[in-house]
Amino acid sequence: MSIAPPNVELKPGTIQFLESGPKKLLLGGEWLDSADGAVFESINPANGKGLVQVAAASSADVDRAVQAARGAFENASWNRMSGADRGNLLWKIADLIERYTDELSELETLDNGKPLRVSSRVDVPQAAKHFRYYAGWASKIEGSTIPVSFPNQLVYTVREPMGVVGLIIPWNFPLLMAAWKLAPALACGNTVILKPAEQTPLTAIRLGEILIEAGVPAGVVNILTGYGVPTGAAITAHPGIDKVAFTGSTEVGRKIMSAAAGSNLKRVSLELGGKSPNVVFADADMSRAIRGATWAVFSNTGQECVAGTRLFVERPVYDQVLEGLAADSQKIRIGNGFSGAHLGPVVSEEQLERILGYIASGKSGGAEVVTGGERLGGELADGYFLPPTVFAHHDDSLQVVQEEIFGPVVAVSAFDDWDELVARANATQYGLAAGVWTRDISRAHRFAAAVKAGTVWVNQYGLIDAAAPFGGYKESGFGREMGKDAIELYTQVKTVWVNLG
Repeated sequence: MSIAPPNVELKPGTIQFLESGPKKLLLGGEWLDSADGAVFESINPANGKGLVQVAAASSADVDRAVQAARGAFENASWNRMSGADRGNLLWKIADLIERYTDELSELETLDNGKPLRVSSRVDVPQAAKHFRYYAGWASKIEGSTIPVSFPNQLVYTVREPMGVVGLIIPWNFPLLMAAWKLAPALACGNTVILKPAEQTPLTAIRLGEILIEAGVPAGVVNILTGYGVPTGAAITAHPGIDKVAFTGSTEVGRKIMSAAAGSNLKRVSLELGGKSPNVVFADADMSRAIRGATWAVFSNTGQECVAGTRLFVERPVYDQVLEGLAADSQKIRIGNGFSGAHLGPVVSEEQLERILGYIASGKSGGAEVVTGGERLGGELADGYFLPPTVFAHHDDSLQVVQEEIFGPVVAVSAFDDWDELVARANATQYGLAAGVWTRDISRAHRFAAAVKAGTVWVNQYGLIDAAAPFGGYKESGFGREMGKDAIELYTQVKTVWVNLG
């Protein structure tokens, strides 16, 4: 491990955004203070210092947002807008995201901590791609005609928007996750209340400014910054919201299900936690597998729901993989996201303490720390920095093996045979993703069929595209984002019977 020195020189647009005063709520096309005037401070995780004050929405603000969104949904300027026109609007949003790449990337790095090269090369371009992908879908949402057993009947279906949709996004990919949900929701003709995570509100606010510049009608997108309680809780429980789409922890997902059932039985889609198995067989290309396993878990400082945090290695190559993983981990440069580092800090002091608690539990449970495991000090002491941490273990019941840590921690163990591997790979409450490394393509397909996961990668890890459905099995949630499947998330089917007799 090496420490990258900070070197921060912000673009003028970023400075203007940060210095233009406290950030407000987007309600009905206007930037307004919260109803009670409450604010909170967005913190730079690289140094623990405040960036800017942000409005903290209350339940009264959720009421205001619902009123604005409902009015916009029923307004002819949005409700009767053709799919082609909505598509043009989404395309324009994508163009503006690309135009403001520098600002959005810098804000993402300041607010989340991730390296600038990741923000600028992955998060922002992929956000633009998502809007462009669903710009194409907006004019292609169609129903079908259905032959029925009754004579002289024409039966057809149409897909209609859900109505007012609440979108609650996490802090690990703030802008990209907003695009994942916003683009299909708008393509389908819904109006939206977007709630970013309180840890990372800034790119959502800047995106709101972009939406206004693009010409999105007032009230179609409303942005409420604030905490999970009361803001997020009020969104999930509000009877005026027709659907909630949430990405976050399984624990919060359960609360959302309960709240949705208790209000108006609103539709819910959930992309929740993961504890993904990543498997290396003895016949794999070892250099590729070791490098792939390293970034499968440590990418984005381990703050990915799909992270390959349970690494299963066939026993003949176990020592080789463990040593290679530890060596690669120690080469990773850690530092301020503007410094050229490979990894930045974790997102908050709270998250850092949570991760350290898991590391302590792993140690006390008998797992061996091969590398990492301690908070970084020195010039990084003010930030929330933790090096890649590798555990070697022989007990699948440990917390570090069973529970989602959401940090740069991997648990490595050996396996001896196929039946053992499949049973252990599936022995978790989660089922979001999995990976397998082998030269035997038949074995790869067998593993993909046997593992209970929504996405399986073969001889690679972590690829996600706007066209490919993404979501989980078991307690990793339900519903599929991206691809055609996301159109189904944000529409409902109406069946029409016409008597031709």
